[in-house]
Amino acid sequence: MFKTRSTTPCLGICSTTYGDDVCKGCKRFVHEVINWNKYSSSEKEVVNSRLEEFKVLILKERFLIEDPDAFKLKLNENAINFNNALDPLTWVFDLLRAAGSQHLDLSQFGIKVLAEYDPGKIKDEINDELLNLSEAHHQRYFKKL
Repeated sequence: MFKTRSTTPCLGICSTTYGDDVCKGCKRFVHEVINWNKYSSSEKEVVNSRLEEFKVLILKERFLIEDPDAFKLKLNENAINFNNALDPLTWVFDLLRAAGSQHLDLSQFGIKVLAEYDPGKIKDEINDELLNLSEAHHQRYFKKL
């Protein structure tokens, strides 16, 4: 499936229906989830750009994409859902999410590991950091009275 910068980041595990201000799945704000289909392409791109920026911030010190084309090819071969319109570093998040508890040889995907990490914990650590950044951003701009 061809994706663009305005393609939904939805993972199908929305927590905003349970009252969260930030979705624990895709990390969008509740109003972004609710209004997504009403947003223009440029509004959707703004949301995806923010999420992309947060992912790159978290991942850039842990991983280096040595061969983006090989990475893209391997993701497609393994039918892993990712947005090819975003920075290839963000695809690491998608790969780790799709891998679940499997241990991956990231070098086979053209990825160099820059910092020592525990493959069993890295997905949750990255997900928690991304959620924390999204929640902090939400609180900064949408303080509750």
